[in-house]
This record gives sequence, structure tokens and C-alpha cells, in this order.
Amino acid sequence: MFPPSQGLRLDIDAISQICGSVSIACWIVVFSPQIIENWRRSSADGLSVVFITVWLLGDFFNIFGAVLQGVLPTMIILAVYYTFADIVLLLQCFWYKGFTLSDEVRKPTDEPVVAPSEESPLLPDPRGHTNGTYTNGLGHGNGNGNGYNTPPRISDIDRRHSSHSQGSFRERFLSIDGTHLSPVTPLHQDPIQAIRQPPRPQPAQSTLQTVLFNLGIIVLVCASGVFGWWLSTRREAQRPAPPPEQTGAETLEFNTWGQLSGYICALLYLGSRIPQLLLNYRRKSTEGISMLFFLFACIGNMTYVLSIVAYKPVCRDARRCAGGEAVAIYWRYIAVNASWLLGSFGTLLLDAGVFVQYFLYRVEEGSDDEEEDGGL
Repeated sequence: MFPPSQGLRLDIDAISQICGSVSIACWIVVFSPQIIENWRRSSADGLSVVFITVWLLGDFFNIFGAVLQGVLPTMIILAVYYTFADIVLLLQCFWYKGFTLSDEVRKPTDEPVVAPSEESPLLPDPRGHTNGTYTNGLGHGNGNGNGYNTPPRISDIDRRHSSHSQGSFRERFLSIDGTHLSPVTPLHQDPIQAIRQPPRPQPAQSTLQTVLFNLGIIVLVCASGVFGWWLSTRREAQRPAPPPEQTGAETLEFNTWGQLSGYICALLYLGSRIPQLLLNYRRKSTEGISMLFFLFACIGNMTYVLSIVAYKPVCRDARRCAGGEAVAIYWRYIAVNASWLLGSFGTLLLDAGVFVQYFLYRVEEGSDDEEEDGGL
């Protein structure tokens, strides 16, 4: 039954297993918040393409190193899952940004504000008439400049409709709700009515609501990891324990190609964060980045490091270790997993830099909004 009726013995092995189970749970859902964020915004401008590409290369070397070094099958399966999830993120970047490997800083372009005059209309012309000139969808004026408007040519109309981007089609498609399915409701809204009735802004979530929502998701994922560990211990408890003479020291052997792949993977993981940090610095914003994405990555890396460090050496004689044998086995175990420790702990520190940028630029954006409100 859960909770268990018998007391749990949380020794070093149990702590290592709990941290490993929580790490697996975090890494399973780590990519979902960013994928949903890109889909919700119909944009991937906040995500660095170089960051995802280098991370994907690191995943390939992670698979090679895990297979050659002979780690647990669960870690190999997760490494393959990471690769497919990174491919999905990379395809999203190509879909929204186009096929490019460069990170362009895209800032919203402000339309030029023209001072009103006595001849300025009270309402803007929805057909795009400006100063007696008809402007088509391509931005070219159709008029002779004498104040009279000339109707657009058929070729201009066809060219204007053919120049609609894929993003505008996607926006029109996603804007269709259940009311447009009725035969009495037109599919396209009248442009004049759309100008007179601007869309109502959606209420933004408060900081407290965002924190509570994210905290609830984190607690749920971590609890699922602990629950998975409890199920595994229940299953192992039903198996008969091996006799003491069959338990002995584990063979910790170095595989040259596995270690080389592991260190290349660690360097790629460390280098992948730098383009994202530079992109945030150039944009002076972290908008478009899901903080749950990096938060789950931080928790996953931290618990993964703890699961490796919390290791209980198994000596040749299960009843007693010789002098210095346990220390030698422990440090040999750390040396075998040093590349994975380097990659996880290093990316943990760099991900902390993303959080610093998030709070730093959020404060700057808030101060800018207050200045604009004060100026009005």
C-alpha cells in the first residue's frame, strides 16, 4: 500500500536511486514547455538555433559514449529520446524562422507616427488610402499624386493576395473558433468592423499565479519520480536476495572511445548554452523562452549529479572492505563518470546564467513600462 506501512531505510543507495528517478522524470518532460511555448507564440525568435544544433550534436555523442561505456539501458533510452526531442525543437525553429543556422535579432518595428493635421480623417481608411494615394499590399502607391484615388489593377490585387505569408495563414486558421462554424456567421470579419471593434486584450497572469503554476508542475514531476522509485523498490523487495558470497566488487573499466565520446558530449553541452546567452544579451530580453524548460534542465542536471556522487562502493568482500579499498573504488567510479559529471554540472552553472538574465531583463522591461506610463 502507499504510503508504505513499513519504515523506509534511506541509505546512500536509496538517495542515489531517488535522485536518479527524479532526474529521469525531469528529463522526460524538459522539452515539452519550450515546444508548447513555440507553438503558442507561433514563433521561435527567443530560441537560439545554434543552441539547439550544438545540443543535438552533443546528444549524438551522448548515445555513442553511453553505448560504448556500457551504462544503464535506461540512460541509453533517454539519450535517444533527447535526440528526437531536440530534432522537434530544431524543426520548429526552421518552420518559424526559415532554414537558417544564424541567430538574427528581430525587434518589433514601430510604424512611423504622423502628426495629425486638419485634413487627417478621424478614422483610418481600412483600404489603405494615404494622402490621396492607394497603397496596395506590396507597399506601392497607385495614384497620380493629384489627390484623386485610382482603383487598383487586377494584377496588383492578385499579387497582393499571393504575397500573404504562411504565418498570416496560420494566424487566420488558428483564429477560427466555434462561432464561425455556423452557416449564418461569416468566416472573414468585416475589416471596418474589425477596426471599430479592436480585439480585447487577454488578462495577463500575475507573478504569483505564474510562480504557483510552475511550482505545482515541478512538484508533480518530482513526486512522480519519487513514486517511480518506490514502485521499483517494491518490485525488488519481492525478489529473493542473493547470497553474500555472490556479491562482489563491480568491474569499473575505462573504454577509450566511450570516454572520448563522453568528453566531446560534455564540451558540446557546455558550448551550446553560450549562443543562447549571447542571443538573450543582444535582444536584452528572454521573451519566447520557457523558464520551465531551463528549470527542469537545472533540476535534472542537479539530481543526476547527486545520483552519481551518492555512490556506495562495493568491495570484494561484501562483509568488510580492506584498508583504502572503498576510497579507491569510489574515486575510480567518479573517474569513469567524470565526463558526464562535467557536462551536467557545467550546464547547471550556465543555465543559472539564463535565470539571471531572465530576472535582470524583466526588471529593465518593467522600469521601461513605468517610464512610458509616466510620460503619458
